[in-house]
Amino acid sequence: MSVAFTKEESAETASETLLPDRSISPHPNLVTEAGLQALQRQLREAREAYEAAQRIEDVNEKRRQSAVPLRDARYLTERLRTAQLVPNPTSTDTVAFGSTVTFSRADGRVQTYRIVGEDEAEPKAGSISFVSPVAKSLIGKAVADVTGSGNQEIEILSIA
Repeated sequence: MSVAFTKEESAETASETLLPDRSISPHPNLVTEAGLQALQRQLREAREAYEAAQRIEDVNEKRRQSAVPLRDARYLTERLRTAQLVPNPTSTDTVAFGSTVTFSRADGRVQTYRIVGEDEAEPKAGSISFVSPVAKSLIGKAVADVTGSGNQEIEILSIA
């Protein structure tokens, strides 16, 4: 019987719904408390989406709707397994993981970012990953320190 007359999909179509795993960073998986909670929430949501997809009767649609939550659940499970919770910094003398830093750029812009884990970094919302070039240049520095190079120099104005 032709595949066209069955509800089952071909092996080729089935393989199209198997998504490759999300890449895992080679860096240590440092997280803040909020980052850890976000990973846990995202895993819950991925599992709920997968369970909802499993209730779909159409085999093709079930596979399509299951693909993303299944891939995300694998990724989030690994990120939670390797998460290293870093407590908030106890000092504002130098920039550390979890610090909120205000700095000025050579062009006059003043920016404030919190240094966080890779999965919770969202520059538009005011957080950058500890492995980003800016964060790397800030960590370990104090207020009034200038870091960077050339026209990319930044001066630390405050640490919270």
